[in-house]
Amino acid sequence: MIGPVHLSWSSLFNADPQDMDWQIWINIRLPRILLAVIIGIALSVSGTVMQGLFRNPLADPGLLGISSGAGLAVAIALVIPLGLPAFLSLWVPVIAAFMGSFLVTFLIFQLSNLTKGNLSSLLLIGIAINALGGSAVGILSWISNDQQLRQLSLWGMGSLGQTQWSLIIITLCLIIPTVILIQCHAKQLNLLQLGEEDAHYLGINVHKTQKQLLILSAILVGTAVSVSGIIGFLGLVIPNAMRLIFGNNHKILLPSSALSGAILLLVADTLARTMVQPAEMPVGLLTSLLGGPWFFWLILKEQWKRRL
Repeated sequence: MIGPVHLSWSSLFNADPQDMDWQIWINIRLPRILLAVIIGIALSVSGTVMQGLFRNPLADPGLLGISSGAGLAVAIALVIPLGLPAFLSLWVPVIAAFMGSFLVTFLIFQLSNLTKGNLSSLLLIGIAINALGGSAVGILSWISNDQQLRQLSLWGMGSLGQTQWSLIIITLCLIIPTVILIQCHAKQLNLLQLGEEDAHYLGINVHKTQKQLLILSAILVGTAVSVSGIIGFLGLVIPNAMRLIFGNNHKILLPSSALSGAILLLVADTLARTMVQPAEMPVGLLTSLLGGPWFFWLILKEQWKRRL
């Protein structure tokens, strides 16, 4: 197994508590592999849902400002002293990000009730939240000390270093049922591609379906961001790549995106751990390096289509 310490797969199945290789497998490597798979699934599936709902290949999980809300909550928790015991301080960023993401989700849906669930209005609300959240994080970064600024920077670049089994089990219990529920909405997502009016005539309760899918997507994004920080572009690149291969049928697109997202993040995390040994590169940097050129290509492709 690739890493700073070379481990054989056979040592995982020895189940010998006295074996150091087995301890590394159980306490470090295996939890990290599972976390990469879970987060990869969550971000890629939420990206697929967002692109399907907005019928826009440039949509991604951060579109509604949920990631910005989580980032702001983490910045507040790190910069403002809370006086917590040491064993609790390790969980502060996770809890803060989770609470921030769901507070923003609640705010979005309260505001969406005023606009009768209009997706264009939700998009504008998300842009405003992203702008406000980014500004607030900038102010907190400016007043933070060197250690706090480093913590903020590392969290913002994404990491899969949270390898506690308790955290992974909670993450699994939130993400897996949510992904299954989204897969059950694959038919509705397909019909929404025809437009809201046609979907309504085909028997879909459009606003209810949109709201359910947005809530499920928010759960995925909020959970993923709270555990791993902000890992960019995964929810943008994977759905588009799978759409090029399998087309727009969400019954196939959702599971293929989940599988590809899990594999890509696992590969990216392996590279992040091994490229600059003994140090470790934030995995969000690698996904951004992959996603940035892809995003640029998508913009050029959309502009070319409009000219034709």
